[in-house]
Amino acid sequence: MESGVKRTLKETDETGISSPIDPVYPSTKHIRPSIVLDSPASFVKSLYARFRSLWTPSFTCAILGGQLLSFAITCSSVVTSMLVERHWILPCTQAFFSYVSVFIVYTPYTIHRYGLRGWTKVIMRDGWKYFLLSFGDAQGNFLALKAYAYTDLLSCMLLDAWAIPMCLLTSWLYMRTKYHWTQVLGVAISIGGLCLLVVSDLVTGKDGHAERRGLGDALMLVAATLFGISNATEEFFVRRSPLYEVVGQLGMWGTLVTGIQAFVLERDLVGLAPWDNWTSGCIQNLRCRTLTRLELDFCSYIPYTTAVFMFFSLAPLLFRTASSSYLNMSLLTSDFYGLIFGCPSISHVTLLGQHYSPYWLYFPAFAVVMSGLVTYFWHVTPEEQGESDVRIPSYVLPAGDIES
Repeated sequence: MESGVKRTLKETDETGISSPIDPVYPSTKHIRPSIVLDSPASFVKSLYARFRSLWTPSFTCAILGGQLLSFAITCSSVVTSMLVERHWILPCTQAFFSYVSVFIVYTPYTIHRYGLRGWTKVIMRDGWKYFLLSFGDAQGNFLALKAYAYTDLLSCMLLDAWAIPMCLLTSWLYMRTKYHWTQVLGVAISIGGLCLLVVSDLVTGKDGHAERRGLGDALMLVAATLFGISNATEEFFVRRSPLYEVVGQLGMWGTLVTGIQAFVLERDLVGLAPWDNWTSGCIQNLRCRTLTRLELDFCSYIPYTTAVFMFFSLAPLLFRTASSSYLNMSLLTSDFYGLIFGCPSISHVTLLGQHYSPYWLYFPAFAVVMSGLVTYFWHVTPEEQGESDVRIPSYVLPAGDIES
């Protein structure tokens, strides 16, 4: 057993992986500067002081990290759109490669830290919890992709925002998180920015056609519910267990779930999917030689898997720094980042590089969403969203290694 583990059960950032930010936040309450209403000058001065007090290292990491994750989601969605444009629709297989990438990176490190016997104990004692987390996450993604095939874009965008209140509710059930009215206002402002995006798509006629609206809306509502619950559940886990344990288990069980689904639902579709160098490379140029079917199968998912791997790796850090609810709010800006790829929305099937002239409402919509993210922490601080007590499970260590 490593000496670092013998000294204490509590994970620190000595590993460089558990959390680059302090995993255990102080319990002291941080008080924002008061707003003074004595005079216009004092009001402006106090307002500026309050705004400056927001920009702590935790808040800066939260807002920048949220936008980085939003951009990662945009990248994965654009790649998916490009594959769909080529009639390459295998969502379970796509998700399978993403979970495999997380599994092969984080699980070996968990075994290195816990030992094979300790890792086996985690599976036997807590594996069922991680299985439910992975199952909910995988089914949420699967149902969301299915919903886009039945209902229109506007319904999907609006119903997907249901994940935010579900995440707030689940976080309260798990951790009894107390919400200030300014946080509720921040959520409302961010959703208002989403509504501006919906209006812009409605005005420009990009809402699409709904073949079976009722079924599609129901699928998206269930998917958003699963997203909210799974994100809050993962936050609950990473605030109490090492990051590599949680993400490694998520990858392992997600690989099992999506692997079975891909075999049952898509094994006959793999042979029917178009295989060419464009599809295999997707963003990379692989035309230097003729590729085998196995190589094409692997290379098709490199860009998508890279983006999703980054999301799985960084999202738990945002859960510790801010909250899972804040992550869901941050993802509302992903529609705006789609403009970088010439794609008006992450769910639009548009080729990379295609010229697109965005409607003017996209830009104020982005500003409104970002102002909602700032308003969310106008009164409370990220540290007050929940205390992190990250520990290696006591049953992993021999009795002689546990401090009294």
